[in-house]
Amino acid sequence: MGLKDALQFTLGAIIHSAYRFVQMVLALTVCGLYGVDLTAARKQGKYTDGKWVYAEVTASLAAVTALLYIFPFTVKVPLLFVWDTILFILWIALFGLFGNMYIKENAEGNSGIKRMKNAVWIDLVNALLWLISAGGMAIYWWRHRDRRSLWTGRARV
Repeated sequence: MGLKDALQFTLGAIIHSAYRFVQMVLALTVCGLYGVDLTAARKQGKYTDGKWVYAEVTASLAAVTALLYIFPFTVKVPLLFVWDTILFILWIALFGLFGNMYIKENAEGNSGIKRMKNAVWIDLVNALLWLISAGGMAIYWWRHRDRRSLWTGRARV
């Protein structure tokens, strides 16, 4: 214990918070990229496509979750990796949905298609980040699930 452990905890907490901050920023980026089309459709009086609503809901859930996870004490919540896994599944489905629509599409100078092609790759990065965090949280949970108190070894912590 002592200064060395305190510095390691602080470094770990900083890395954890920075990682979650990146997840939040990328989720908010997706909100903006897909929100442009939803706003344009609303202004033109067109219907709201469910695919874009799904993208907004997924990105919003991820952004709120990442915001809550920025605080390192959330790591101690048991089985939190299950929610990370659910978010990974939502992101990978979003990537598949829009990747099928836009990856092979030729932009030919159309800024909207270029934006959506970029959004698809950000969806994939988001999916991979949530997969990594789910794996990391699962490993953390597995290693710390049966911890005993430091002094007597009798109490579970």
